[in-house]
Amino acid sequence: MQHQTLIDVLESNRRVDRNVRHLIGEHEERVVPYAELYERAVGILWHLQKLGAQRGDKLIVFLNDNEQFLDGFWAALAGGIVPVPLAVGIADEHRHKLLRIAKRLGDPFLYTDRKNLERLKAFAATVGEGPTFAKLERRAFVVDDLEDISQAGRTVQPGPDDVAFIQFSSGSTSEPKGVVLTHRNILANTRGATVAANFNEGDVSLSWMPLTHDMGLIGKHLFMLANRIENLLMPTELFIRRPLLWTTFATRYGATVLSSPNFGYRHYLKVLGERPLDGVDLSRVRVIFNGAEPISVELCDEFVARLAPRGLRKSAMFPVYGLAEATLAVSFPALGTEYSSITVDRHRLGVGESARAVEASHRDALALMAVGRPIPGTEVRIAAEDRSALPDGTVGHLLIRGENVTKGYYELPEVNARTITPDGWLDTGDLGLVRDGHLYITGRAKEIIFVNGQNYYPHDLEAIAQRASGLELGKVVATGCRPRGAETDELTIFVLHRGDLAEFLPVAAEVSRLVNEHAGLEVAHVVPVKRIPKTTSGKIQRVALETAFVDGEFDVEMAELRRLREAAASAGDGVAAGGGVAGRLRAIVENALPGRQIGVEDNLFEIGASSLTLIQIHEEIDKVYPNLVDLTELFDYPTIAQLSAHLESKLR
Repeated sequence: MQHQTLIDVLESNRRVDRNVRHLIGEHEERVVPYAELYERAVGILWHLQKLGAQRGDKLIVFLNDNEQFLDGFWAALAGGIVPVPLAVGIADEHRHKLLRIAKRLGDPFLYTDRKNLERLKAFAATVGEGPTFAKLERRAFVVDDLEDISQAGRTVQPGPDDVAFIQFSSGSTSEPKGVVLTHRNILANTRGATVAANFNEGDVSLSWMPLTHDMGLIGKHLFMLANRIENLLMPTELFIRRPLLWTTFATRYGATVLSSPNFGYRHYLKVLGERPLDGVDLSRVRVIFNGAEPISVELCDEFVARLAPRGLRKSAMFPVYGLAEATLAVSFPALGTEYSSITVDRHRLGVGESARAVEASHRDALALMAVGRPIPGTEVRIAAEDRSALPDGTVGHLLIRGENVTKGYYELPEVNARTITPDGWLDTGDLGLVRDGHLYITGRAKEIIFVNGQNYYPHDLEAIAQRASGLELGKVVATGCRPRGAETDELTIFVLHRGDLAEFLPVAAEVSRLVNEHAGLEVAHVVPVKRIPKTTSGKIQRVALETAFVDGEFDVEMAELRRLREAAASAGDGVAAGGGVAGRLRAIVENALPGRQIGVEDNLFEIGASSLTLIQIHEEIDKVYPNLVDLTELFDYPTIAQLSAHLESKLR
């Protein structure tokens, strides 16, 4: 594989008998041969160039549909235009992020559909960003208007060090950081990952990961394309609604390479429950990547054990480490080996400390998954505060270096100077250790919260939560806590409160609602605290709060809040739902949120309905009332009473 650019890859595959197969339903698919990828790209490029796009311009790709997304992505690359993939999502965060990035990019083009363009326009008007949208709209290409792609645009042959695309981090109220990736970065990582995972033309890859995510776009499309592998893409939304189709498709097409972060395995197992897996055969699966967020050893054990009777080998589970700054992949385990872990004292993981092994039954035991060795072409260093190398078994900052590693973030010279050393070592912001050659990730030096495979900045969520009545900056702290026995981090928000706990209930409800509504995230716990611990320089000590919560210091307050909440629910349930439309909707919501007492006036965002839960609720509503309620209308009518009234008006 001696390609120098992604365009080399695209052109060399014009005579290859492989496909990108879009699995858009259980019995519905669209097949795009590799050869057609090129023809469609240059045909759409003609339209982009007619709009005025030139080499070096930026093109925001903002689409739900995987097929349309790839059309726009490859069309941009074919013309030397720099694609900037952004997730559409269902929350305000995603639209706000697009507008902020558009301003950062200067005068970008936009590749989207009419529905998302109209929603973006409406949102921009509500947040005072009308001028930003108007500027963007003038350079927008709406895919609904695309009819003829028979005329080819003027293709550009980029150099290896030209920018291929920019991948922006999460960020709603802060400035998202754009990881700049060159063709050299991407193909260097492709070569290293290919050797480490033995990708070959006999493989069949199946993915439900979003193409706006580095694992979805690079790992499950670009890596596959470069190795001439049959590329099956399942929409993320379809996986969320019907996760069991994942293994149905894997069986039907004989998939050999799968992938998912923690939350995907957990979601699959939750829906699977105790039902049989008749007709599922995973014996051909040789690698199932597990990455994108901290890896739970217990969840891997449960998933493998549950699917072992259907042919899934334990050695197929492939825990890996990577990040956008490395293009994607940093370390892979050895093929054909069963995953392994170590158990250490969670309180002995400071920089420069030697990790202390403990028994799994120890009160402070923390299981760390081995995520393999550096792939070919990538170097790893565990470093002290001064970035000097630390010995094996010692916790330190995780630095990486190689041709696959970005040279910097888009137009952030100060951040680049802090993050990347003159000799090319990039600080990932993660902490880890190496033992017997294997890498283990121990925590995060940079304050990022991992939820559902995505990373969020605490101050973004704090800025949203502080809109609650009586709150202000410094009185709210967002963290990702992992209680003992939990499989993943849980979004936990600490709020300064010195009054009566009964007075805290509406504050907690408003904080949950705001974060759910604006960021699409479920708040697991809102915790009242009498003080916010800070350093002498005024920096919030999030780790101190996380440790106190995990150690049970707030158990009494949390138990009392649960009692007060249950008493309030029993005393007054709002308007009785009864039968009819409201009764049906209430049954759907209660089924999606088991164990909750839900009144028809309860706001879905206040009672913990995450984006994932909303999609499940919408799917069930659509079964009873087909095509009458749009997913986004759950944001406009967030109570059962409001939604039932809206639905009844449509039924009339």
